[in-house]
Amino acid sequence: MNNIKSTFTIKDLENISGIKAHTIRIWEKRYNLLSPERTDTNIRYYSTANLQKLLNVVLLNKNNVKISKIAEMSDDTIVLKARELALKKAVDDEAINSFKLAMFKFDKVLFNTSYNRLLKRKSFREIFKDVFVPFLNRIGLLWQTDTLLPAHEHFISNLIIQKIQVNIEKLEYANNNSNVTYVLFLPENEIHELGLMYLNYELSLRGYDTIYLGQSLPLDNLNHFFKSKEKVCFITSMIVQPYDDKVEEYFLEVEDILKDTTHELIAIGSKAMKFEDYDFKSQITVFPSSEKFLDSFK
Repeated sequence: MNNIKSTFTIKDLENISGIKAHTIRIWEKRYNLLSPERTDTNIRYYSTANLQKLLNVVLLNKNNVKISKIAEMSDDTIVLKARELALKKAVDDEAINSFKLAMFKFDKVLFNTSYNRLLKRKSFREIFKDVFVPFLNRIGLLWQTDTLLPAHEHFISNLIIQKIQVNIEKLEYANNNSNVTYVLFLPENEIHELGLMYLNYELSLRGYDTIYLGQSLPLDNLNHFFKSKEKVCFITSMIVQPYDDKVEEYFLEVEDILKDTTHELIAIGSKAMKFEDYDFKSQITVFPSSEKFLDSFK
């Protein structure tokens, strides 16, 4: 746990808050909104408290409160005003900020408190689409800019996965008389299953028969389903695996397995979309995202 991020550079603050470093410096110098410390080599660094304050300032400013007015407020007042605003009309932004802080502080209590507050106003589906999806997109940007550690991503992803699992368990499974079973799995060495797990929830919610097999599954582990006489629709997501130079080989292997069957494969993700115009000889369809796949049901 010695690697937990508790101090941040101004570039980190820019990446997390979406506010340019130049603007942050102006707020700091002109309005004294932040109080950075300095290393022995005179480089600024910011505490978690600075990060929390900045996120609250951004929330207020985006909702038409002038920086000059915010600067006149005490730290406690900024927190109070941000909470009041969140309760009125900026619940999603406030929740995303809270989830960011929970992630960087490894704070499960803060995550659950923020989630439960959202549940008073939104359904789980609304929370996932309105809050979790944009939040996870921002995590992707933070990952690309080296602002967070793998431990941060794993921590917050596992908390969201727990919420998906709880909501799947709550569903009353009803057969919609569909003649297809959806089998959801990730390719070998692929471990990013959050989106696939939510897709399992959405299909279950619609009354479809689903079998969730999870991450890192070699194709030969699906032989039982390949041999089924009943129609199976396999769904997979390609985020990291297969590697770019192996995707075509993977599809060709699946294509060979599915020939002379009624089964089909749905492949989701940017890697799959590279074969959007490919003339598959078996029933293989690609989608850029789970949302686009679900839209095809409408």
